[in-house]
Amino acid sequence: MKRIRLGILTPSSNTSLEPLTQSLISGLPEVSVHFARFSVTQIALSPDALGQFQQTHILDAAKLLADARVDAIGWSGTSAGWLGFEQDEALCAAITKATGVPASTSVLALNKALSAFGIRRLGLVSPYLADVQDRIVANYAGIGIDASAESHLQLQENFAFALVDEATLDRQVADVVAAGAEAVATFCTNLHAAHRVAHWEAEHGIPVLDTVTTVVWDMLRRTGVDTRRITGWGRLLQEA
Repeated sequence: MKRIRLGILTPSSNTSLEPLTQSLISGLPEVSVHFARFSVTQIALSPDALGQFQQTHILDAAKLLADARVDAIGWSGTSAGWLGFEQDEALCAAITKATGVPASTSVLALNKALSAFGIRRLGLVSPYLADVQDRIVANYAGIGIDASAESHLQLQENFAFALVDEATLDRQVADVVAAGAEAVATFCTNLHAAHRVAHWEAEHGIPVLDTVTTVVWDMLRRTGVDTRRITGWGRLLQEA
């Protein structure tokens, strides 16, 4: 069986995505995941916060992953939600040009999943500030997806996102479902949410797409791994 190595770009203050990603792929003995961090400590629209996502910083981390001869590189982060989807498209092209390795991101993979499920009304769950959330909603409107059914927590410090408890996430998901969402996105890779997706889907009867899971799903597909072998993590891995 061919060995598959996935390289994941990680915000420096994120404490959720690494253990969740490792758990997600634990039933795939031929797959390993390797991480590289770059500095991200806050999510806001201020110049210093936006500057954390300059392409040069991310490329430096991607090049280190390429040293491990990974088969794919994924940015497990949601910055394109407020910066614009074209930012991730340009980032993936730059990573592949610099390393020769195919690249994906949480947000571009989420958008693929929304297309696969035919979603036009998205419930957007995040920990972010109101102006960040508004920017995400506007960017989705630009591609024909109504994300006005939304819930956010008005948090800015990236480390704090991982401290959001299950009861809060349960309420947020229920609120956007009640507002008419056809699917829910837990839109932040530092929310401890991916392991709850199957529970929410069973409770509410619609797809739930977590941004830690979406990038792994896309990378596995690109490397020829059958994601249906992963059970208990939601409909995306089984159906799309």
